[in-house]
Amino acid sequence: MYDFKRRIYEVIEVSSIGDISSRAYDRLMTTAIIVGLLPLTVKEMNNYLVAIDIFVSILFIFDYAARVYTADYKMGYQNYRAYIAYIFTPLAIFDFLSIIPIIYIFVPVSGFISLLRLFRVFRMLKLVRYSKTMIIIRNVIRKVKSQLMAVLFLIIIYIFGAAMLIFQLEPNLFNNFFDALYWATISITTIGYGDIYPVTTVGRLITMISALVGMAVIALPTGIITAAYMAEITKKKSKYEL
Repeated sequence: MYDFKRRIYEVIEVSSIGDISSRAYDRLMTTAIIVGLLPLTVKEMNNYLVAIDIFVSILFIFDYAARVYTADYKMGYQNYRAYIAYIFTPLAIFDFLSIIPIIYIFVPVSGFISLLRLFRVFRMLKLVRYSKTMIIIRNVIRKVKSQLMAVLFLIIIYIFGAAMLIFQLEPNLFNNFFDALYWATISITTIGYGDIYPVTTVGRLITMISALVGMAVIALPTGIITAAYMAEITKKKSKYEL
């Protein structure tokens, strides 16, 4: 029983060298993911796209069920908690969300149900599992997530601080505080759409500082991820050389 279960786990996981069945499964799922995104490229569904969507959804349901079934191997311990823990992992959540759009096909369209079509975009995130490059990036982000969270925290503090300042200095410029947050966000990313802009000297000075801070903020996570990525690549090269 466990030999069969382990074989299922080996097939559905990213293929190892020499495992033809697992490699074929990876290619099948990669193709299904790409094809499953086609409905998002058209305005209205037709019979062909509906058939494709149903077939792809069935594959995703099978894949999700198989991954939950073999979650004890994935998580590394034989316990019912392994199944619960796996269900709440990011990739498992994306797998589940990518299945939900099938409801749209069988349930009469309503305001909420029609929004389920947008959940197809989560199918794109399933590619992370089958792309070696994306796997490396995923590992890198896991290693530097604490540093990235610290940078994100600083960004949020600065955005709220800048929004509060500009909201008090130019109250007539914004209808509400959310508009000020919107301005602070697009200013710190140095985009500045021009739909909201300060007219006072102090307000423009804050905008200039926000843009300069934005360049530094963008450089921080870029440097962190690049350094960790290069370290991961070097580690893998050293492993293969051995």
